[in-house]
Amino acid sequence: MNPQHSRLFRAVRTSLFLTGGLMASGFAFAQQTPPVTGEPETPAENRAEGTGKAKTLETVSVLGSRRVQRSSDTASMSPVDVLPMNEVAQTGAQFDLAQTLQYASPSFTSTRQTGADGADLVDGAALRGLGSDQTLVLVNGKRRHTVSLVNLFGARNRGNTGTDLNSIPVMAIDAVEVLRDGAAAQYGSDAIAGVMNISLKRSKGCEAVAGYGEYTRGDGENWLASAYCGAELATGGMISITGEWQDRGRSDRSEPKGSPRIIGDSEVTNRTVYLNGDSPLGESAEVYFTAGMQDRDASSAAFAREGIGSEDIPSRNSAAMYPDGFVPFIDGDLQDRYGIIGLRGDAAQWHWDVSHTYGYNELRYTINHTLNASLANLDLLTGGRGISPDSFDAGGFSFEQNTTNADVSRYFDNVLSGLNIAFGIENREERYRIRAGEEGSYLDYDGAGEGGNPGSQGFPGFQPSDVTDKERDSWAGYADVELDFTDRFMMGFAARYEDYSDFGTTLDGKISAGFRASDTILLRGSVSTGFRAPSLQQKYFSSTITDFISGEPVDVVIASNDSELARLAGVPNLTEETSQSATLGLTWTPRDNVSVTLDLYRIDIDDRVVLSGEFDTSDPAIGPILEAMDVGLARFFFNAVDTKTQGADLTVTYDFDWADAHWSTYLGANYNKTEVTRVNTPPALVGREDVLLPERDELFIENGAPRSKAVLGVNYERGPWEADAKAIYFGEQELGTFSGTAAGVPNQHYATKASADVSLTYAFTENTKFTVGGANVFDTFPTRQNPDETDNGHVFESVQFGLNGASWYVRLWHRF
Repeated sequence: MNPQHSRLFRAVRTSLFLTGGLMASGFAFAQQTPPVTGEPETPAENRAEGTGKAKTLETVSVLGSRRVQRSSDTASMSPVDVLPMNEVAQTGAQFDLAQTLQYASPSFTSTRQTGADGADLVDGAALRGLGSDQTLVLVNGKRRHTVSLVNLFGARNRGNTGTDLNSIPVMAIDAVEVLRDGAAAQYGSDAIAGVMNISLKRSKGCEAVAGYGEYTRGDGENWLASAYCGAELATGGMISITGEWQDRGRSDRSEPKGSPRIIGDSEVTNRTVYLNGDSPLGESAEVYFTAGMQDRDASSAAFAREGIGSEDIPSRNSAAMYPDGFVPFIDGDLQDRYGIIGLRGDAAQWHWDVSHTYGYNELRYTINHTLNASLANLDLLTGGRGISPDSFDAGGFSFEQNTTNADVSRYFDNVLSGLNIAFGIENREERYRIRAGEEGSYLDYDGAGEGGNPGSQGFPGFQPSDVTDKERDSWAGYADVELDFTDRFMMGFAARYEDYSDFGTTLDGKISAGFRASDTILLRGSVSTGFRAPSLQQKYFSSTITDFISGEPVDVVIASNDSELARLAGVPNLTEETSQSATLGLTWTPRDNVSVTLDLYRIDIDDRVVLSGEFDTSDPAIGPILEAMDVGLARFFFNAVDTKTQGADLTVTYDFDWADAHWSTYLGANYNKTEVTRVNTPPALVGREDVLLPERDELFIENGAPRSKAVLGVNYERGPWEADAKAIYFGEQELGTFSGTAAGVPNQHYATKASADVSLTYAFTENTKFTVGGANVFDTFPTRQNPDETDNGHVFESVQFGLNGASWYVRLWHRF
């Protein structure tokens, strides 16, 4: 049997087994934000949003279902959280979207990196402890492009690409919908862990917010100015525009204080504009549009180079330029562009939607406060002072994506208790490019082994051999059926076929079911197969980078998957990841003000793409080649491992009135455990499994995020006063060391930790609010480690909630 058909058959067989005993049909719950209007929100709406929770209602968000029409007493067959963003934009402690979700959604993880090169400039985000590129992100229901960056050294989501959520202003967003279920059969590649849909605001009126915050140690100043305006068009449609300026200062938690090593937040300045709207075309059609643009200037600190008397002179420093040592700065110029244009309408009870989506992401590096040591050494050897330029254009990369969709659906209310059918096609074109840096960012001027290392210190530039311009395209067709057999029992069926120009075809399916056991208990479940196409960034990234291993610098080449070096090492061509997933659970609403949900899940992924371990000069196949290149190590991207992820999501909400005030409480918790079940060793690499996936890299896959996380929120509202308190629990993590347990060095163990945010808001009027608050108010830090064994050379990594300590903030919000 064809493997694709075999996976689809397994999904059907498993689903029939589960739904055969209705009580075993799965779970999920749907939370839906109230409709956004131009009128002031009710206190109840504010209370729901203030604790980061959404109400559990019996209507379903668009995510996870293509049903155009649904009766009010029917609920979703997939677990969907809806997190309203309006109150967060007004009073929240975090100023960007990724950190906002990190402290609101238990299944979501976003860790701000430090000491991880380009990953310091873009916050990765993921669901259920899986990779950042195994979650699909939509905007207004349309696929959003990933970033051009692939995360490498020091990053928790090593080897992954992902989506930059911080390129969208929080004030532009109505709600973030999180589908915690495999959905590749519905939405295509990447939807293995789940799908996030960012629904943009389209309400009348104008509002603005100004915010300021800083860490209690006096650094990391954070400024925010954001404004939104929405208005009706003369045609009867809506148009809204959001502008945002955010400036985040650098923080430093290096030890001892004042040392040349800088550890903490990168400097970031964002300038963002978003447009969203629609306009009717006659009585049965409308045009809709979205456009977004962000320019970001960001700067992260590389490892420090030492001065006179150290081994870094002349190899990585010049006594004439930096006698006391120096810290190079990896400065990034990021540009992000996004646009949707579409037509939708109705014809003879059929709903149709035709759209085109464009996405572009570019990152260009400039390395400042640096030098080319080989050039400085050559200058010294030829009678000069021993200097080189202190700034270099190191090149960069870009990713471009064009997606065209045509979708059709219809709801039949006279077939049993309701039938919805949907089908459509999609074409996607992608392009990835690498641009070389200037010669001084990579050239060796004094010759191999003559003293000075080539290229810009901190981040060597991309070389002409790295230059890449690669494209691919894919075609997809899908069909989706949802059938209500009775008022109590429903099922959904989805299938999707995709054809990629670079690796071939895939066929995936999903079956879901829901059974209302009583007026208060809903049982639901789903099984599905899925896939993730290897990104062009993983296939074609190529660079030589200086990594620090146990504090010592080593030049590392990352060879593209189609390179001669990869072929000689026995590295096969990348192909798609495949997955099988299942969810099972229940929703219980014993009273109108109480709801409890429990969701169990399992996700098996075969052929996960990871960044390999380090092949060195002793390797029998490529060792001599590496020596000739004057490179110490080489790494490659592989379909290297199979993994199994099991976990559970729990939510409890309870609202009540007491002591002349209204109280809202929310508990959300997630537990997940990922295990590597198999290492897929290519025939040419048999016997080198410890190099392909060493213990340290395996732990990155299994423990890249905490195995458990919980959010407990309490909101108090009385008159013009509102208070919020939130406790966030992060479970333990275990990461590897450079020396490894084989050398008698224990792994890095990070104990469980808890953080807490508090805020107090006073409403001068219903249109003006002032908030003062604090984040991580108990000044909690991760467990201390041996800095010689961490990726960033610090006493702890960027894990759990970060490493900056407590902060305070103020916000002023006004509706015009």
